[in-house]
Amino acid sequence: MYNASIKSLFIYVSFCCSLLMITSCESNKKITTAKANFANNVVVAHRGAWKKNNLPENSLASLREAISLGCTGSEFDVHLTADDSLVINHDATFNKLPIEKTNYVDLKVYKLSNGEKLPTLYEYLSEGLKNNTTTRLVCEIKPSAISKERGQQVAEKVIRLVQKMKAEQMVVYISFDAGILKKLIEIDPTVHTQYLNGNLQPEAIAAAGMSGLDYHQSIFKKQPGMIKDAQQRKLVLNAWTVNNAEDMDWFLANNFNFITTNEPELLFDRIKNGPLAKGKKLVWADEFNTNGLPDTSTWGYAVGGKGYGNNELQYYTEADTNNIFIKDGKLFIKALKQPKDKNAYTSARLTSSEKKSFTYGRIEVRAKLPKGRGTWPAIWILGEDRAKVGWPACGEIDIMEHVGYDPGVINGTIHSTAYN
Repeated sequence: MYNASIKSLFIYVSFCCSLLMITSCESNKKITTAKANFANNVVVAHRGAWKKNNLPENSLASLREAISLGCTGSEFDVHLTADDSLVINHDATFNKLPIEKTNYVDLKVYKLSNGEKLPTLYEYLSEGLKNNTTTRLVCEIKPSAISKERGQQVAEKVIRLVQKMKAEQMVVYISFDAGILKKLIEIDPTVHTQYLNGNLQPEAIAAAGMSGLDYHQSIFKKQPGMIKDAQQRKLVLNAWTVNNAEDMDWFLANNFNFITTNEPELLFDRIKNGPLAKGKKLVWADEFNTNGLPDTSTWGYAVGGKGYGNNELQYYTEADTNNIFIKDGKLFIKALKQPKDKNAYTSARLTSSEKKSFTYGRIEVRAKLPKGRGTWPAIWILGEDRAKVGWPACGEIDIMEHVGYDPGVINGTIHSTAYN
């Protein structure tokens, strides 16, 4: 008996990409106009670029680093203190003091790890406008724990300050509170807003007048149809917080406008060296993010216990959750020692033969394999004309085979008429 799990399957074949561009901005010092030339990439540094150099999150230093790296955006978080000061911090507390119930004079006593004091929004915007027309200032307005009304008051204070500093075109607003974003739109219908909470479909986002969706990456993977819907409605797509190469490649392949990350340096590397940089385009993927049986629009079943030319001992069942199921983002294929139709074991054999085909491309699979004599998991493809010409004339590529008696070896094999 064994468990095998497949995490994801990617097929790449050519390249295209789209990016949102905003075209003008103003700096705040002398109220002079400066045209923005936002960096032509998707990289949004989450709370600034802090991780590599061990800088404090949401600090002026991490903002400067994001600008220096050439990120197209740098995200930061805004709260309102008890004495109506707008300050930058992620958590609702600072040094264990609740920000909304504490005066700024009492908060700024405590320093960040690099010696900076807790920055105000004015100081943060001022720093972000210095010699910068390439990095958007992505302003997250935190919902108020006191009341919805106070949250909207915070929104008005923030946008009025941005307007006073002539920074409108440099600032993008995001929030988990739809009411906050609606308040901003009410004050200035031209503001750029992205909703964070993940509970609204693109249709509702568009109807509310918001610019786009900035959802946790898991939501887009569980509901991939949301991506196409948003793109058709010309809504901005942003995902957070995307920190590993595999996920970065997925969102790049799906043409996201922005990717928010704690690892901007890694994301720049994936942009330069990932599959898209080599002229590939993602044409299909299954992330197995919906619990239950596999999607029948993509997958079918080979059924029976005839040995399949390899003297196999199991009977392949159809849509039987004892042998195949999706759970927690993984596809499980499970062999059981139980008799069925003269076979001593049952298992499952999933096929896309009637659903997906291609001529040239790159396939990526992440799978955890079983161990033990008698197991033989495989991921493989056959020619589309196999019914007409038969095997081996149709050709076969074994992407991966693992034979249980030889546990240290993974096989990749090509079969043809000449060699099989």
